[in-house]
Amino acid sequence: MFIFMYLPILVLAFYSFNRSPYSATWQGFTIDWYRQLFSDERIVSALQNSLIVAFCAVAISAVLGTLMAVGLARYRFPLQNVYRGIAYLPLIIPDIAIAVATLVFLAAFAVPLSLWTIIAAHVVFCLAYVGLVVSSRLTHLNPHLEEAALDLGATPFQAFMQVLLPQLMPGIIAGCLLAFVLSLDDFLIASFTAGSGSNTLPMEIFSRIRTGVKPDINALSVILIVVSALVAFIAELIRSYGEEN
Repeated sequence: MFIFMYLPILVLAFYSFNRSPYSATWQGFTIDWYRQLFSDERIVSALQNSLIVAFCAVAISAVLGTLMAVGLARYRFPLQNVYRGIAYLPLIIPDIAIAVATLVFLAAFAVPLSLWTIIAAHVVFCLAYVGLVVSSRLTHLNPHLEEAALDLGATPFQAFMQVLLPQLMPGIIAGCLLAFVLSLDDFLIASFTAGSGSNTLPMEIFSRIRTGVKPDINALSVILIVVSALVAFIAELIRSYGEEN
């Protein structure tokens, strides 16, 4: 199973060092394809757009997702279970369905497509992932600490900022890192909600592989895989460390 999963990645990494411009034949070792990536204006522009979208979507989702998780865990209100199901629905809905629904919504209100519409669409699923990770963190916390802070004269806002938030921080960071990777790698939703000149990195990669996969795309894919794996690994370490402490 592991061979089936990871052998294609190893083959991809191997051919990213191929001197030949065609991936099918090996003509020697080179790192020129990695150097060319950073001098390609289209790649650099697409990477900048992807980073702007990811950072903005994650920043918004971190605030809203944390408040949503705390509200669902600490308070009781009518139709709470219905709201919880709707909030986490993007986790199970296919990306293509979210993309089409978002595009129809934007078209209905005549909202022009741009980089900001991609950010708004990414907040939808990033919010659910951040909320889910923070909720799992909340289940391991002692609620009596907040009650003790309130008994000692703290206001509800002070109890949240000085007692609850520091305990939630490992979960918030882990959820943000996970959402960042998902936003950076997203293609379907971005392609449906992007305006003219708002290409993200996955969209740029897809536009180039239509005529065949070249070593520069292999090199870019390897970099994305390594960065995504590192971010996911760091997020898991932070989450595990927070649960142990």
